[in-house]
Amino acid sequence: MPSPQQPIGSGFDAASTTDDVIKGIDLSGRTAIVTGGHSGLGLETTRALRSAGATVVVPVRSPERARDMLAGIEGVEIEQLDLMDPASIDAFADRFLATGRPLHILVNSAGIQNVPLTRDARGYEAQFATNHLGHFQLTTRLWPALRQARGARVVTVSAWAHHLSPVVFDDPNFERREYDGWLGYGQSKTANILFAVGVDQRGEADDIRGFSLHPGLIIGTNLSPWTTAEYLRTNNLIDEHGNRVVDPRSGRKTVEQGASTIVWCATAPQLAGVGGVYCENNEISPLLTVHDEALDVMTGRVETAVGVMSYAVDPQLADRLWELSEELTNSTIR
Repeated sequence: MPSPQQPIGSGFDAASTTDDVIKGIDLSGRTAIVTGGHSGLGLETTRALRSAGATVVVPVRSPERARDMLAGIEGVEIEQLDLMDPASIDAFADRFLATGRPLHILVNSAGIQNVPLTRDARGYEAQFATNHLGHFQLTTRLWPALRQARGARVVTVSAWAHHLSPVVFDDPNFERREYDGWLGYGQSKTANILFAVGVDQRGEADDIRGFSLHPGLIIGTNLSPWTTAEYLRTNNLIDEHGNRVVDPRSGRKTVEQGASTIVWCATAPQLAGVGGVYCENNEISPLLTVHDEALDVMTGRVETAVGVMSYAVDPQLADRLWELSEELTNSTIR
């Protein structure tokens, strides 16, 4: 079978913005949930979906803080949710399901990056717990509303950093190996991609399609408060004056450019009948089998960095991750 990881000629590119990809799309009567929808890429995603008429629910740990950040966008519903707290996830899902509304778009955008070793109450490593397991539990709990939509998309924000690590199934929570924040982040981003494959495998019959994506390297999104100015300068993300470097060809984007691929995955008519794919630059990415450091967006040496590692879209590994996630979260499709 040919890989679904084949570019389709979207007509957009790395410099396209959310306004470009949402133009002409009417989301009136549709409901979206955007985790992390109050800041950075999530905030721009919320703004774009609202501009097209969608009802947008933004679940956050701190509703008061989110209200301030969302003050300029009318009609957003703000709810309480902590992705590190299984009870909080269940409570939010129960509240949403009780409304009886279908869920047309679920954007799993919230995340943390390269943090010091931290564990949740269950002992799970924080990046794996927040970036993957929390969204796994949220998505499976919301499955009845996704099914009810009769045409839903689950979009999970991954990253080029999936090249840094596959999912280490024998020790995903760094209990028997030395912790490295970037390896933990890379593992969680690979999990995001495999999760999208798993969603699509299980949801296609009910017209629930899964997508994952790399938005680009965007500075100022509060993703990682531990990232130093020295790291940003070394990787050509800021210049010698501390100003953000913007060069979409090399993945260094504005928030509007970065969020465009999220919005494209969530709304593009071109993706009808497609799913389980990883996208970059508003396009389906090609498949890679070997990590080529000359194409490493993390090094600053690349003109056009595209491609997904084969281990991140392997259906068998997606099944294995799904089974592990069910076990770790005690959550499954209902």
